[in-house]
Amino acid sequence: MNSLIQWLFEQPRGTKRTISVLMDVLFIGFAFWAAFVLRLESLAVLGSAAHWLVLLVMLPVSLLCFVRLGLYRAVLRYLGYHAIVTMVAGIVISAVAMVVAAYYLNAQLPRSVPVIYAVLALVLCGGARSTARALYNQSTKRFKEPVIIYGAGDAGRQLNTSLLHGNEYRAVAFVDDDPAMHGSLLHGLTVFAPQDMEALMVRFNARKLLLAMPSISRQRRRDIVDGLEGLPLEILTIPGMADMVSGRARVNELQEISIEDLLGRDPEEPFPELISANIRGKVVMVTGAGGSIGSELCRQIIQQGPQALVLFENSEYALYQIDQELNNLCRQAGWSIRIVPIMASVQRQNRLEAVMKSFGVQTVYHAAACKHVPLVEYNVVEGVRNNVFGTWRTAEAAINCGVETFVLISTDKAVRPTNVMGTSKRLAELVLQGLAMRQSNTRFCMVRFGNVLGSSGSVVPLFKKQIRAGGPITLTHKDITRYFMTIPEAAQLVIQAGAMGKGGDVFVLDMGEPVRIIDLARKMIRLMGYEVKDAKHPDGDIEIRVTGLRPGEKLYEELLIGGNEQPTRHPRIRTAHEVHLPWQDMAALLQELNTACEQYNQPRIRELLLQAPTAFNPQDGICDLVWQQSQAALPPAGDDNKVVALVR
Repeated sequence: MNSLIQWLFEQPRGTKRTISVLMDVLFIGFAFWAAFVLRLESLAVLGSAAHWLVLLVMLPVSLLCFVRLGLYRAVLRYLGYHAIVTMVAGIVISAVAMVVAAYYLNAQLPRSVPVIYAVLALVLCGGARSTARALYNQSTKRFKEPVIIYGAGDAGRQLNTSLLHGNEYRAVAFVDDDPAMHGSLLHGLTVFAPQDMEALMVRFNARKLLLAMPSISRQRRRDIVDGLEGLPLEILTIPGMADMVSGRARVNELQEISIEDLLGRDPEEPFPELISANIRGKVVMVTGAGGSIGSELCRQIIQQGPQALVLFENSEYALYQIDQELNNLCRQAGWSIRIVPIMASVQRQNRLEAVMKSFGVQTVYHAAACKHVPLVEYNVVEGVRNNVFGTWRTAEAAINCGVETFVLISTDKAVRPTNVMGTSKRLAELVLQGLAMRQSNTRFCMVRFGNVLGSSGSVVPLFKKQIRAGGPITLTHKDITRYFMTIPEAAQLVIQAGAMGKGGDVFVLDMGEPVRIIDLARKMIRLMGYEVKDAKHPDGDIEIRVTGLRPGEKLYEELLIGGNEQPTRHPRIRTAHEVHLPWQDMAALLQELNTACEQYNQPRIRELLLQAPTAFNPQDGICDLVWQQSQAALPPAGDDNKVVALVR
């Protein structure tokens, strides 16, 4: 039977329409004669020529009516309310045609016959279509994966309807938090309580949960996922309500639960006067425009209506990507904002000044930096040059070109750093604090925050890749913790903090509560439908393997050096007053550091970093790869054939 149904539905549209027409001819003829037989309780009417003429007249009229109403254009597998209304209208017109034809052909027609005919025809023609649709859906069920829908509201019901028409999933039950709905039936499915989830998984062999609650807060979403902790369920969700209302997404476009939604907070509405203060109608430049933070800054900036946006980026590919994206966004939104892609290094002050003067830059967001802790440990000179001297050269260029506001994107790793990357970022802060005291034309400020989810250096994309590959997830330490924030929230707060700067300010973003990375790994494994493999669960899917701390890596990150933070007008932005150097002392330190970098004198670089007021407390020796190789190539002490290796 299933194969016959499948064969019928696989036929060309023309063939299926022909079958439908022939079936309707049979059903209308049968309903016509059955109505007379039931009313007259006699078969004698079958020999009446006048009644045969009535049938011959009303049959083409009925079929023509069905054609005009579009009944034969309807796809049976998607048969719905509109098709039923069309069927009723067609049958009523057919019954009226029976009455008119009988009147003009002088055929006997008891008053109840048209009514009986209409009921029989509707049952036969409509019932056949509904039966075919039900048989088709039933035949495809065994090819669909059983899923449970969490949320029995409008979105959940729409999702269930969409799944009926799809070929991938079939809903087997609803789950909802509302006790009033428990036990009720929706679209033939029972609504259960969340506590029944484990039993439902066993009963229906379901391994996927579809979260159909697009308007809930991130906190509520976290609570739901935490309540499912320990169940081997892959959780998928439908797009947010804003995307569905705007037409950018549909209810049946399922997505993986975003770890950003679970760790991030519900966004705070930006203060209009802060978010646009340094941007609207101005020429804005973003250094490192192709990076994770830089690119999001650009997306936020163009929404505030700048006169022009200068993209300053060292990577050709990253610059191409963000330039294309922003131009497409402007075209779609109808914005007349000039996007200027500039490929150059922040270490070249003459290039920076040429760009700033040529385009009349008024606001600079300095996001260009080497930020990967182990890589900077392995490439000390380049990390120091880019983070310290790149910031200095960009800031000097801003002063010389009359830039109004300069905002540095800093990091929590600059607080009591144990690595060169954090130390170089703290030195960059000291540079700007010194320049802020040296002059007053350009307002300098720094915004310090922790890790952002989904950036190029984030553990989230790495963990996802490792899980999809079957594991193991590699973790440097079981107790390591980090602060996390979503990239859009971080960029939005950076822009608002920059608008509050008076000169030399250090702003600290409220990062929420720190997260244990091992807990994050476990949550991601479960969200993707797997079980953690450990001593208690040797039959699990994904192992978490501890590899040991990397060079310069800290167990815990901090946001403040001292405890003298103060609130600002924004609830998620605080300001800190911290140690700084007069510009004369800072300039002397930079001169010595520059000389040490030119000579590739790693011990001297380490000594200067330790002398600077950065609270640098290295946990490892010098890890620079070139320096280590040069030391390995030196002959043992006392060798008569000494070779002096000078690496520049």
